[in-house]
Amino acid sequence: MKYDVFGVGNALVDIQARVTDDWIAVSGFEKGIMTLVDDETQIAVLDRLHGVPLHRCAGGSAANTVVGVADFGGRAAYAGKVGRDAIGDFFLQDMRSLGVAIDTPPAESGPTGTCAVLITQDAQRTMLTNLGVSAGLSEADLDEDLIRRSRYVYVEGYLLTGEKTRAAAWRAIELARKHGCRVAFTASDPFLCHIARDEIWDLVESSVDLFFCNEEEARSLTGLSDAIECAAELHRHAENVAMTMGSKGSILMHGGDAIPIEGVSVHAIDSTGAGDMYAGALLYGITNGMSWKQAGHLASHAAARVVTQLGARIQHKFTRQEILEFMK
Repeated sequence: MKYDVFGVGNALVDIQARVTDDWIAVSGFEKGIMTLVDDETQIAVLDRLHGVPLHRCAGGSAANTVVGVADFGGRAAYAGKVGRDAIGDFFLQDMRSLGVAIDTPPAESGPTGTCAVLITQDAQRTMLTNLGVSAGLSEADLDEDLIRRSRYVYVEGYLLTGEKTRAAAWRAIELARKHGCRVAFTASDPFLCHIARDEIWDLVESSVDLFFCNEEEARSLTGLSDAIECAAELHRHAENVAMTMGSKGSILMHGGDAIPIEGVSVHAIDSTGAGDMYAGALLYGITNGMSWKQAGHLASHAAARVVTQLGARIQHKFTRQEILEFMK
């Protein structure tokens, strides 16, 4: 079987909850960003959410993206480390039920990683991530045959924060190059662009065929302020660039041209997974016969649809007819 996208990332179970600004303020965490927390802190946060309605799903940035590919009818595979616990079993069952191939052996000990996604009324999400055994993903966990049979290998930037996961990310890219697969990489978070700026530039210049980022990440990397100038500067180093700008839409850079993609006006209640879904829809489109502009419009609509609900999964999936409309 051939795969459109093979994703590599931190395997986490997302636990989403609606909270108030005061709840965030009392917690002491900075609103609207991702913060890494230890086991004890995550347990305390989840205890504090006792009685609050929760929603959980297999997550992590790359996992959300390959699920998006599968949701549109694409073929997807994934590498991510979970533990031999109930949460790890849930992750594997959830991914496989959606048609995503995952053969990474679970860790012998340690908890499956979790991400508490705290959503406020303004649709901002504050993410508290406990990596658990996902931080143990190593080069040995990569299935070379799955990579060989994939058109794109998609790597999340968060992997650059750990020694083992960084090595796994570079190995996945090396195997992609060995087997003629294209490489997509996402900057993941502005904080990562700050702490790993040189390494991200190294990747973009040497190995990446398609670079995903948002406007803030692009500014951090380039030192520029104008969105179009940021995208153009990135395109000088990467063959293709997809830069999202929230409600303002996105800019695709392909073949030396800027392709503006308008945003879709919706009432947003949760921005969790918007960028991941955008990436999934775009990757699906360009691996399934769409032009870059058509794929960009599909991605824009997919991101808009996911922010109108809680969680990173589209609950009202696109029909085949809807997808075909984007190809006209």
